[in-house]
Amino acid sequence: MNLARFISQRIQDSDPQSFTNTVRKIAIGSVAVGLAVLIISFAILGGFRNTIQDKVFSLNGHLQITKFTLNKEYEESPVSTTLQIYQEAQAIPGVTHIQSYSLKPALIKTDEEVQGVVLKGVGRDFNEAAFRPNLVEGRLVSSATDTISAEVVVSRKIADLLHIRLEDQLWFYFLQNPPRYRKLQVVGIYETGLEEFDQTHVLADLKLLQDLNHWPDTLVGGFELFVSDFSQLPEISDRVFDAMDYDLQLTRITDRYPQLFDWLSLLRNNVDIFLWLILLVACFNMISTLIIMIMERTNMIGVFKALGATNWQVRSFFLFNGIRLILAGLLLGNAMGLGLCAVQYYFRIIPLDAENYFMSFVPIAWNWTIFLLLNLLLFTLTSLVLIIPTVIISRIDPVKAIRFD
Repeated sequence: MNLARFISQRIQDSDPQSFTNTVRKIAIGSVAVGLAVLIISFAILGGFRNTIQDKVFSLNGHLQITKFTLNKEYEESPVSTTLQIYQEAQAIPGVTHIQSYSLKPALIKTDEEVQGVVLKGVGRDFNEAAFRPNLVEGRLVSSATDTISAEVVVSRKIADLLHIRLEDQLWFYFLQNPPRYRKLQVVGIYETGLEEFDQTHVLADLKLLQDLNHWPDTLVGGFELFVSDFSQLPEISDRVFDAMDYDLQLTRITDRYPQLFDWLSLLRNNVDIFLWLILLVACFNMISTLIIMIMERTNMIGVFKALGATNWQVRSFFLFNGIRLILAGLLLGNAMGLGLCAVQYYFRIIPLDAENYFMSFVPIAWNWTIFLLLNLLLFTLTSLVLIIPTVIISRIDPVKAIRFD
């Protein structure tokens, strides 16, 4: 049997009413609470990031290609779907999907209200799987046939403002020369929680906008590209830029909506501060606990030294004991953190104000790699700091230690 493990076990099994045992429980609790808070923090951060990004990407691609123009008007300069970038975009490493679209400002007029909106025309290549989770009523615009679809999908915010329901017929007025108008039917209602989109965006058939602009079916307002790994967006955008024609311009989603992504970065900075504060507190508690254990066992240390034990042997007794406390704290912390995350994930007991947070409940993301790294980081750092208090042992005189009371 390993002597260090045997002695550390005997120390741990000492009087449960002793002061050291109370301090030991506090050390376990500090590690457990610290790890639980970190797991919950990173799970919520990941949930916020994933939820907001999914909402943004459901209405916009990661990259947007448009015609390069100095025209400041809202009307678009069309690009052709016969371009090589549209035909071969998915051959670019990192690009998973490309879709065509067009935007056109309009006014919705009802019997009582008038609302300015932006129609976004989508076609057969529209990424319906990404947008479908936002649909709260009805269905998406049908664009499978060659005829122009007189259907639209409006947001919940616009529907409430104009008292719109499914199957309602709305008049859309388009400010162009000459002015034009269309009567369109509401077939779906969506809600993203992102006010910037919900206040203005209405989905329509791309062929409708082509007809209003007098474009052939090969001309569209632009292209939206989706990438496989958002963290690699700068590298992928460089590849797309190299494959584009000279008269096109490329815009990243992070440049179009900087306020949202800056907010996510700020959240990440706050969680990083929590991480280092919790690690600092956990390390301080472990050092304090080990010092108290060493002081209470000064007589035992003197006896072992008198019997010929080396400083490192005696130090290993307490190191093993400290590692046991850390492992117990990690086990309890994982149970607490993952348990609370599971309760929120399945029962959504903590609500949020959707107008301020873009979602109605606290989201949870299960990133097991992050959780494992948190465990390893907390275990490694707290285990290393255990060496600091055991340095005291090498300075203890056996004769004085045996007489110590």
